[in-house]
Amino acid sequence: MEELLELRQFLEQGKIHEALLLVDELEEMSLSDKINKIDSYGVILLIHLIKQKAEKRSTRSWDVLIENTVREINKINKRRKSSGFYLNQTELIDILEQGYQVALKRAALEAFEGRYEAQELAAMVDRQETLAEALKLIQQ
Repeated sequence: MEELLELRQFLEQGKIHEALLLVDELEEMSLSDKINKIDSYGVILLIHLIKQKAEKRSTRSWDVLIENTVREINKINKRRKSSGFYLNQTELIDILEQGYQVALKRAALEAFEGRYEAQELAAMVDRQETLAEALKLIQQ
């Protein structure tokens, strides 16, 4: 809110250059927030895909969580006015790859009632296949 008041002051004072710099900063903050949210949902998506693949089964709650997580990622990533997306396929892949280790550690706590360490769970799951499936679900 403080930034909007500052923007208003710049515009009222005719300081267009400063106002445009502030608009750029606001856009960057907004994009950063979207990236952080997509990253968080991406980790949740990967946790459940890893559990499904490791345990070779699924539950209704995992399926619903996967569906809801994909919906949230797409909702956040969708540009409202200009259509299109904030993050392209390459950027989505990068976010999923960055979140994979975090998801693996968290999945290790849940899969098989936490009996396996993350490295052991990693041996049960094809990383690239899981990342490809996550991306495919997001892009449907």
